[in-house]
Amino acid sequence: MTAAPAAAVLGRARGMRDLVRSQAGDSERLRTLSPAIVDQMWASGLMSAFNPVPAGGVEPSFTEMIETWIEMAWQDGSFGWVGIANLPSSFAAACYLPDDGFAEVFTAHDNRVTMGGQFFPNGQGIATDGGYRLSGSWSFGSGTGHSQFVAAGFLPMDDGEIRWVSDGVPDMQVAVLPREEVTFTDGWYVQGLKGTGSYDYRVDDVFVPAGRTFPLFCRTPRRGASPATRMGLMPVTAAGHAAWALGVAKSMLDDVGALAATKFRMSDMASLASRPTFQKGLAHHTAAWRAARLLVLDAFTTAEAAVDSGADLTPMLRADLRVAAVYATDTARQCAEWAHLVAGTDAIREGSRLERAFRDIYTGTQHAFISEKVAIDAAQIWLGIIEDQPGL
Repeated sequence: MTAAPAAAVLGRARGMRDLVRSQAGDSERLRTLSPAIVDQMWASGLMSAFNPVPAGGVEPSFTEMIETWIEMAWQDGSFGWVGIANLPSSFAAACYLPDDGFAEVFTAHDNRVTMGGQFFPNGQGIATDGGYRLSGSWSFGSGTGHSQFVAAGFLPMDDGEIRWVSDGVPDMQVAVLPREEVTFTDGWYVQGLKGTGSYDYRVDDVFVPAGRTFPLFCRTPRRGASPATRMGLMPVTAAGHAAWALGVAKSMLDDVGALAATKFRMSDMASLASRPTFQKGLAHHTAAWRAARLLVLDAFTTAEAAVDSGADLTPMLRADLRVAAVYATDTARQCAEWAHLVAGTDAIREGSRLERAFRDIYTGTQHAFISEKVAIDAAQIWLGIIEDQPGL
């Protein structure tokens, strides 16, 4: 499979606009991304584009990743969410798996590997010869509806005791499991992001070789040369959440702008576009959206440049990344709320882009990764109250 040039990654996503629009309703009914969209993600090279080069990717910059995710989420919230689930999952596994695990997962499948799942350590892995006996249950395994491999975070156990990497910090690992070893309990009946196939799942005493595990907070790549590979999964995930929220909010701002010239509210002879209150609201929320996007790009490119120069990804830089993601999410939610309100009844028509995007934004922004606790942890680093928070 020939990888797309890095500069073309955004173009590959843009090339899917017509297909994604036509298939969005099907994805919601199926409760997982439609096969036609998944097939085109592979045909375009988008599905593996964020991977390190040995895994069929092109190692795009953070700017390229963020703009691609914004585009995907602008097209459809579920499509964008799968982009921030499948692409970082395979990126991390391809970067950090030991050589034998990489050969088993990626090389043996000609790098055609779709991966999703839940990385939080909700499982326990009893250490045994050559690996772990893994048991656990995970919720909201985004993108698992069409994934051949499933990621599952776990805590290694040695002689019945949790393994620790430092004082107060447990060892957190990620297992990569073939789909057939996972029991899906589903549970994906939700308000928004219906088309993401974010199923609950469990495993019971499944052997996982050590070669198919890697540390959750690893920043030492076995493959790949881009700064992102040396920054780890947390920054890539943070960039994804920020970009996703911005993309969905932009779709609502754009759709309201297009609607405004022909939108008349009952008993009002003036179009929505001619009302000064709408004009002021559009100016304010568009400016807020642009400011949030620039903050995200600034935070991530600053950290990327520091790592590229050989500097460490310090707790302060990581705090900056996570605050930018939280701020962008909060701003996007506010933009979406305004757009929904001014669109009136057009925003409540079932199946419309506005209606679906509103449900999606209020589902995706419930994620713990961009919660207020994240902002508080970051602020405590800025204030010198704590030295670090490994989860940032």
